[in-house]
Amino acid sequence: MRQRRWVKLLNDYNCEIRYHPGKANVVDDALSRKDHVMLHCVRIQTDIQNRILEAQHVSVTEGNMYEEMSCGVELQLESKPNGLLYYLNRIWVPDHDDLRAFLMNESHKTRYSIHPGADKMYQDLRQQYWWPGMKKEIALYVVKCLTCSKVKAEYQRPSSLLEQPEIPVWKWKNLAMDFITKLPRTSSGYDSIWVIIDRLTKSTHFLPIREDYRVEKLA
Repeated sequence: MRQRRWVKLLNDYNCEIRYHPGKANVVDDALSRKDHVMLHCVRIQTDIQNRILEAQHVSVTEGNMYEEMSCGVELQLESKPNGLLYYLNRIWVPDHDDLRAFLMNESHKTRYSIHPGADKMYQDLRQQYWWPGMKKEIALYVVKCLTCSKVKAEYQRPSSLLEQPEIPVWKWKNLAMDFITKLPRTSSGYDSIWVIIDRLTKSTHFLPIREDYRVEKLA
């Protein structure tokens, strides 16, 4: 959406966009920072793997892995040379130390992810990681993102057209009514107020009634 808005803006001007690689580009961009981006991703991946390894050890030691998995899934976990437990060649992420929230945050809100949708985010994460109910948690995470709800407005249901009410031409020909109920009962037995408003002159009648009055009596 951000790129689309820039394209719409630039279409109003007679300009040409050129990319200057290497030293000709004075201001660094994403392409010239490719090595920095790769090192940053590798460092994050190394740190998160160490945290996952520690969380897996704690979960296995305390026996929590049997509570958060369905029957038989823990039997399909296999250990790799790096010490991590994998499920179908994907790293199992225990429900410990907010690791799942950290992974979803890195995959959604960092400067390199740019707020993908639930499907795109799930497809990116499932290539390396797995935990029970992963797709549902990612969908709930994206729904709660305030930035996505503001920017991705094209997916929201548009509101219908406003309907102009009929303009009154004579007094007491077009009325509006309302009922104020659950009031303290008076000595006469009234516990509600019937409000009748003339839409042309804005004249108003406040009539004391009882809540159990039938429509025939009000008519």
